[in-house]
Amino acid sequence: MLGIRWERIREIVRKEFRQVLRDPRMRTVLIVPPIAQSIIFGFAVNMDVEHARIAWIDSDRTVQSRELQAAFAGSRSFEITHFPESDSDAGELLDRGEVMAVVRVLPNFGREILRGETATVQLLVDGANSNTASIVREYARRAVGQYSGSLRGGQQNRNALARTQGRGAPIAMQLPSIRTETRVWFNENLLSRNYFVPGVVVNIIALVTLMLTALAIVREKEIGTMEQLIVTPIQPLELMLGKTIPFALLGLVQMVALTILARYLFHVPFRGSGWVLLVATILFLLTTLGIGLYISTISRTQQQAMMATFFFFFPALLLNGFAFPIASMPQPVQWVTYLNPVRYFMEIVRGVFLKGLGFGDLWPQMIAMAVIGISVIFVSTRRFHKRLD
Repeated sequence: MLGIRWERIREIVRKEFRQVLRDPRMRTVLIVPPIAQSIIFGFAVNMDVEHARIAWIDSDRTVQSRELQAAFAGSRSFEITHFPESDSDAGELLDRGEVMAVVRVLPNFGREILRGETATVQLLVDGANSNTASIVREYARRAVGQYSGSLRGGQQNRNALARTQGRGAPIAMQLPSIRTETRVWFNENLLSRNYFVPGVVVNIIALVTLMLTALAIVREKEIGTMEQLIVTPIQPLELMLGKTIPFALLGLVQMVALTILARYLFHVPFRGSGWVLLVATILFLLTTLGIGLYISTISRTQQQAMMATFFFFFPALLLNGFAFPIASMPQPVQWVTYLNPVRYFMEIVRGVFLKGLGFGDLWPQMIAMAVIGISVIFVSTRRFHKRLD
């Protein structure tokens, strides 16, 4: 095919594998980032709020206020750790970050409940972390709502009993009620780990394949062996294939290893097909290897290649929906994300892991990656040929 000698490509691939495994810098890039990011995002990064530390101020000290306190204490979401005596003490707890929120039961709380009036509970939340503050506030509203529902249920029972005794015979009472039943799909327990770990897999594959491809080719220039390769009978296309095939294989191996790690170490559900994930990974590697190849043609040293890699990777990281929803971004920024191949791979990986999506659901993302990948490979190949000719 086009005069390509596959035995030459095979020798370049062998040489590249030996260099990657022999070079300490390459081994570090290949091993340390996947392990470190997997551990950090799998275990340390957790946006779930359980046993949130709160302070409790009871300015009423009635049976009703103690029942409300028991409702909070019995919830898995809260842990009452402090009982300040004054508002200033509560403010100091919030300032020092010792509690996430302060619940203050106002005076006359019990009396208002007994009168059938609307009683008020004050909630002071540390808003330094807006995500945590929103979750704690919602949990507190839920706990108060459950307690309020139990009060209404008890009052209705007492009213029914009183009316029955007054008339001397049971009466039928139709009490209107609205009940909301919520079912969460795809991530039933709302674990942030199930959301983050598939995203980490995408980011690791992107970073490692980008950096390895760029550094490997630039290293030949830096140590002076590129000129030796040029004067050999090796064609530019053979050299390009020999340089990129090893990192494509390493990317596939890492994808398999990280998928197994996510499934059996972090217990992230994998509901889709491995073949869908494999095809999507191959299409994604077209883009990362092409971009890495392009970076190698504009860099003269490995330091320049590494800086150029991070110059591309960090915007791609911020605009791929990993941590920030794309729908929440300004409209012009959303248009820019359509040029980001990491965005499409992120949607595919999360869809395969959590939703069990197949080719029929993910073909738009795959076509987008294929178009971007072929375009990048074409431009990078043309530039690579010019640098060698």
